[in-house]
Amino acid sequence: MNPTRHRLARAKFALPSFVTLLSIACGFGSIVISVDNAPVGDPSDYRLAAILLVLAGVFDALDGFVARATNTQSAFGVQLDSIADVMNFGCAPGLLLYCYGFAQMGAAHPTLVRMGGLACFVFVACGALRLARFNVMVGKTDPRYFVGMPITAGAACVASVVVAWPDPVADMAGAFLVMLLMVAVGSLMVSTIRFPSSKQPKSKAVFVALAVCVVLLAVLRTRFFALFFVFYIGATLLLNIAWRGGWTKVAPPKVYDDGE
Repeated sequence: MNPTRHRLARAKFALPSFVTLLSIACGFGSIVISVDNAPVGDPSDYRLAAILLVLAGVFDALDGFVARATNTQSAFGVQLDSIADVMNFGCAPGLLLYCYGFAQMGAAHPTLVRMGGLACFVFVACGALRLARFNVMVGKTDPRYFVGMPITAGAACVASVVVAWPDPVADMAGAFLVMLLMVAVGSLMVSTIRFPSSKQPKSKAVFVALAVCVVLLAVLRTRFFALFFVFYIGATLLLNIAWRGGWTKVAPPKVYDDGE
């Protein structure tokens, strides 16, 4: 093979991993900003840390697209992506919410701070377990639905709270709400509740929903994202309850036999 072509081929295979590294850079940047801002409590820095997590999610989606577009999928890329997901959507949001929810209360309520750290660890642990389960269940579940809340959605859910209300928590009621948020979202990630994926068949209703979201985003601005996840989780829970009651107007997930 021509040396130039060989180098280009190697560079092409490195491209998806480079995009994944950009995602890791965003996650690491969010961690650095969260830690540096913990003793200061600047709302704009907390919001920036949360936005970096969203940007990490964009690169996370883009690396798979690049790999498929260039036909450079590899086992190495899959492993690198999983490691990146644990840091970007497990550790980084867990640390962000810990600093945001408890750093300003350390001297007055040390026990509460420890409880907050434990709640944030529950989120991180559930995210890691969710990823491990996803990796071993590839090809064994209906691709139209995720088993449990995806870790990227879980990270975006908790980050949306910081985007909407960037002022750090300074009272016990707010701290307990942050703890509840982290444990609840973590529990959803390791649950067996089926969350719709992007592989759902597209219909006019989807485009109408997108148009409504654009209008709400223009009206509500940063508060839109928190409202979106309230609706997303609520609608998903209602859908799962409806399936249990025998409702089939929205196709329930296919159940795979062990031999399939």
